[in-house]
Order: sequence, then structure tokens, then C-alpha cells
Amino acid sequence: MSNVATAAAVAPLPSFEERRRTSDRIFRGAVWFNVALTAFWLFSVFTHRGTAIFPHYNVDRAGVGRVVSGILFFNVLWGFIWYGVKALLLKYFVGFSKEDRRQAFSSRMRAAYDVSDLVARYSERKIRIADMIGRRGRFLTLGLSFFFYFYAREAVDHSPAFATAFLADNLFDAVASGWIFLSLFYNNGWLGAVFYGPQSRVMDGVLARANCLLITTLWAAFKFVLVPVGARLTAIFPPTTYAALFALIWGSYMAADGLSEVGGSLFGKQRLKVPGIGDVNRKSVGGTVSGFVGALVLCLWVVLSQHLPAPWIGLAVVIAISNTLLELFSPRGTDDVVMAIANALICWGFGALMY
Repeated sequence: MSNVATAAAVAPLPSFEERRRTSDRIFRGAVWFNVALTAFWLFSVFTHRGTAIFPHYNVDRAGVGRVVSGILFFNVLWGFIWYGVKALLLKYFVGFSKEDRRQAFSSRMRAAYDVSDLVARYSERKIRIADMIGRRGRFLTLGLSFFFYFYAREAVDHSPAFATAFLADNLFDAVASGWIFLSLFYNNGWLGAVFYGPQSRVMDGVLARANCLLITTLWAAFKFVLVPVGARLTAIFPPTTYAALFALIWGSYMAADGLSEVGGSLFGKQRLKVPGIGDVNRKSVGGTVSGFVGALVLCLWVVLSQHLPAPWIGLAVVIAISNTLLELFSPRGTDDVVMAIANALICWGFGALMY
């Protein structure tokens, strides 16, 4: 398909003003959520009442140090590295001009940002590959490291907190991170580029940061769902299965979500229209198949390596299929949380039948 034909495929789009209003609405929704979360945190601080959702809420030297060091490493240092990688890809691999690169790392909300013009002048596949490497390089490299670390530890410790292992348990961490991301949402400087740049797809156009902020906000809210579900899982399943459950909930989601974008960018033809937050909302059969195969292989490896009984193989297949369908049909920006919640609920239903 030629670049001109591809440009026609992404047009027409809503006007810049309409897309800007969508970004503003997502920003305001995230602000109100963080206001409520902050009020909840202040109530916990003044009443000294922890909760099952966030048992830790105090602001002490250790807490502040943890937040500062976490932000400096994950968002500033690691973000800067992958911002640099993506900038180099856009320059030398895609061929973006200096002005196109500047606009790509800006908020894109102060002037019209035309994706159809970009794919008319540059290869859409190369743009998607650069987007994919920036996003997945930043998250999968660390995410997989943490996954295998927690999986190995869970196999020994059998911690009942396996369902929320990737989520902050200190309310102050969640509040502080939320306000920092909100403060940089419209920022066009280098700090905004470092925080949002690697994961803000060029193909998402004006709505790129809105997509990122929606995902960040949903993950903060996710804990309110997963903690009670996790409590039910620990009440049903024997501790020796916690490592497998952790992998089926978190690992399968990471495999399906990550490999669907990797496979789709490298091999797929984005012809499947999907709803969601972004200027160009299309996925591919190649990406969908890649996500399914990745999730299935990981789930089967976990079940077989843990020597779990045959019904767990059926659970592995069901979770792989569920991840694939939800990754494909969930509105973009919501699929991560939807997949993880569905994985936990499927495991809950399986445990109710088995145990």
C-alpha cells in the first residue's frame, strides 16, 4: 500500500478542536479522580486508618525517598533513555525532520497535528515500529524483569499479595505520581517529552498523551478492584498455586498486550478498526495472532512447569483466548486493565469450580 493510500485510510478525522476537547475531558476526569484519591489519602493520614486497598498511607522520610527515587529512575532516567532511542529512530529509521521530531515529542495540543500528512510523507510501518520500540522498550524491559523476579519469589514465599504485586500499596505513592503526570500533561519542554514521549504514539496524534494519561489513571483505580478479587483468590486456592496464578493474571496480560503490538507493527496490516483514544485506531490480524500465541505459550509453560493438574491446561487456554479477544475489542486505553481484571475473575471462577 502506498503512503498516499495509507493517508487516505486514516482520514477523515474529527477536527483538531474536537480532539483537543476529548483530551481536555480526559485530563479533567483524571484531575477529579486524583482529587478524590488525595482526599482519601488525607483522611487516612489524619484518622490513622489504613485500608485493605492501601494499607500504607503515611508520609515519612522513607516514603518520600521511595517516591523520589522511583520517579527519578522509572520516569526520568529510564524515560530519558527511551526518549533518546525513539528520537534516533524517528530521525534515522523513519526520516523525520527536526520539526517533525519536535512536534512528535510535544503535547500536540497547541496546534493542529496531522497524522495523515505524516504517513503521506513517511512510511506508516516505520512510524509504527518506532512507536512500538519506544513504548515496549520502556515497559517490557523492566516489566519482564520484575515479572520473573516476582514469579520466582512467589514460588518460594507464597505471598497472598500476588494479585497486586505490580501495584503500589502506599497511597502517597499513587497520589504523588498522579499529580506529577497531570502537571506535565500540557508541558512542551524536555521533562514532558521524557515522561510522555516514549509511550506517546505518533499514530495517536493529538490524543497521544490522553491515551497515556487514561492508562495511568486506570491503573491507579485498578487496585480498588483487584484487592477484593485477590482476597477471594487467596481464600480459594492453596498457597502452592499462587505463583501460577500470578503468572496467569500478570504474565499472560503482558505477553498478549506486548506481543500484539510487536507483531502488529512488524508484520501486520492495520485494517481492523477498533474504538478508543487515538487519532488512528486500527489493529491487525498479525498482531492479534502474535498476542494469542505469546499468551498461550507463557500460560502453558507456567502450568506444565508447575506440574499442575490437567484442568489448569484448560484454564491456560481460556485465559489466552480471553486476553486476545479483550486486547482486540476493548477500547484503546482501557485494554490493559480490562485484561488483568478478566484474568483475575476467570481464575476466581476456575477456583470456585475446582476447590
